[in-house]
Amino acid sequence: MSFFINKIEQYLIENVKPKKKEFESQGKPKHKNLIESIESIQLAVLESFWQDDKKLIPKNNESVSCEVWLRVDARFSKNNVVNENEFFNICDNLNERKKRFEYIEKKKIKDQIEYIADQKIYFPERTVVLVKAKKNQLMELIKSSDQIAEFRKAKETARFWLEQENKEQEEWVEDLERRLKVDKESKKVSVCLLDTGVNNGHPFIKPVLSDEDCHTIKLEWETDDKEGHGTLMSGLIIYGDLQKCLESRKPINIRHKLESVKLIPSGQSNPKKLYGDLTKQGINRVEIEKPKRKRTICMAVTSLDDRDKGRPSSWSGAIDQITSGAEENDRKRLLIVSAGNVEGQKEWNNYPNSNLTNTVHDPAQSWNALTVGAYTEKAIIKDPKFKGYKPIAKRGELSPFSSTSCSCEEKWPIKPDIVLEGGNIAKDEINFSSVSEDLSLLSLHHKPQEKYFQMFNATSATTAQASWMASQIQIHYPEIWPETIRALMVHSSDWKENMKKQFWNNKKSEKRNYKNILRIFGYGVPNLNKAISSYKNSLTLVSEQTLQPFKKDSNKNLPTTKDMHFYKMPWPKKVLKSLPDQTCVRFKFTLSYFVEPGPGEIGWKDKYRYPSFGLRFALIKPQENEEQFKSRINKVEQDKEQNRELGNFRKGADDRWMFGKQNTYLGSIHSDIWEGSAQEIASCNLMAVCPTTGWWKERFHLKQYNKKARYSLIVSLSTPETNIDLYTSVATQIDIPIK
Repeated sequence: MSFFINKIEQYLIENVKPKKKEFESQGKPKHKNLIESIESIQLAVLESFWQDDKKLIPKNNESVSCEVWLRVDARFSKNNVVNENEFFNICDNLNERKKRFEYIEKKKIKDQIEYIADQKIYFPERTVVLVKAKKNQLMELIKSSDQIAEFRKAKETARFWLEQENKEQEEWVEDLERRLKVDKESKKVSVCLLDTGVNNGHPFIKPVLSDEDCHTIKLEWETDDKEGHGTLMSGLIIYGDLQKCLESRKPINIRHKLESVKLIPSGQSNPKKLYGDLTKQGINRVEIEKPKRKRTICMAVTSLDDRDKGRPSSWSGAIDQITSGAEENDRKRLLIVSAGNVEGQKEWNNYPNSNLTNTVHDPAQSWNALTVGAYTEKAIIKDPKFKGYKPIAKRGELSPFSSTSCSCEEKWPIKPDIVLEGGNIAKDEINFSSVSEDLSLLSLHHKPQEKYFQMFNATSATTAQASWMASQIQIHYPEIWPETIRALMVHSSDWKENMKKQFWNNKKSEKRNYKNILRIFGYGVPNLNKAISSYKNSLTLVSEQTLQPFKKDSNKNLPTTKDMHFYKMPWPKKVLKSLPDQTCVRFKFTLSYFVEPGPGEIGWKDKYRYPSFGLRFALIKPQENEEQFKSRINKVEQDKEQNRELGNFRKGADDRWMFGKQNTYLGSIHSDIWEGSAQEIASCNLMAVCPTTGWWKERFHLKQYNKKARYSLIVSLSTPETNIDLYTSVATQIDIPIK
């Protein structure tokens, strides 16, 4: 491309003699059409390289920070460094050429290309560097270098808004206020925040949080937020990505309400032993006031003390009790909690090992709560105040703030369940800093009279984002169960490429590696679009059902298994069988239910006695028929009744499950992936959901063995090819109206 443009320019220059009068012909420049055609060609070329919204291409008179994606020859592993250095030399040469032009023409031109040499991101066959340049300079770069693969506008960071004076911030506030629309139906769905209170005088909060929805545990505490944490949480609970809302020029539609309960008095702390009861009190406050609302409960308050390596505590047990509805007429609730933070210079200096040894904070080990950890995409520092600093984590890796369940006892649940953007830490040769605005999210300041915005990070920020996402799912499906919302968020999650790279150990087995990554990142980063929609090549089926796990006949001493559910799924067999044999199809299963916590400390020493019951899923094997499959499942049930190998529904099955039974059947949400050829998958349309033991059965003297339980099952079928239509065939079978 650079060769082509240079040839055209040579043609223009070599065919025009350097005489001033030749630049005028009948009042118009000579070669006007050719000059304009070259400019239009250059612009067309720039647009072909620009892989962002074309409206974001910088104007001639403005310098814009841009990502330059450089080609790297994959045959040379160390070619990244050579490639980027060549590019920086080209930038220097172009700048030097401008300087010489200034000297000769005696003109002052400030068209210098700026770049940050120590800020780079490496991908297979690509290196990404950051430059600040104008449109004509980007054209010059294309002409001067064959290394350039594409341009994108560099993402703004929280620093852009945080560095502005309050008067400048007011312009952004007024702009968003003009675009903000709060739906009349918003009162039906809410997020209840248990925190330090919220200052709803902030113009971004006031339309969503009314005075009547501000509560406290004790009246003398008042409802305002003197600490600032609750207001920070509110910014992300209301808007999700506040920065994206500010950058956009589109209307912002808010369709949910915010409720605030002050759980912590200003400048004080509650005794740890009371937190479980305080959590119950806080939830009761809002439910008494607005009993018909569909709400998600959000809590980023955790305790650093007496962490139990995944073992239940009184606080996490109380959360399991609250969410299961055990004491309140089976009223289920979705409660989203933070994993807890890894903090301090000593811990960050030992990243990521410190994250692996810092277990999730109480009550994040709760079986029923959706626990949220942190990863980060923020890996570029542009702030001159942090010159010489580098981010600890690379793009797509574990956030230095996030705790994990790697050091928990293996019998306890995988935590966190999901991860979201939690920011990064800056470091130089000596110091670490958590206050880099380039590495943080943007949220709201609790004193808007001083400033409107404030930086935010860590697992509190991720918990707020997850709560916003849960509210959007609830809005989309008003009658959906809390268990299903949790399941959809887990089911829609995937690991980023760098997550596996960061912790994959080739010396360990595949299942062992998956176990490790699950306990660091959970099931990955949730995708809201996937959670609420099916696509042509990726369809999702959801089932909400109730079963009775156990029964006790009068003539038997011990309870036995009662119900199991079989599903014959409406697979598009003709479509699957028509695909080439090498086409890989992916099954993903997620099973979500809430357990009642085992009464008393004895139940907490054994994972089979802490939950009231458990559920498992099984899939028919390609070589099995329906009768053989049911016989296999019934044999497992008979073995369980005789106390043989507990709940091994996959005994004798092939090893195509990604995570395996040892990693899947922990806690009260189970998700796994089965991959095979289209031909094999076509016959795998039968599955079972079966109960396994719990204290309802084991502690039969409590007489809970006849209770019923409900669950949400999500199954998705997908192919990598987007031109394969799985959805229409299934929709026709089950009579789904196609819009």
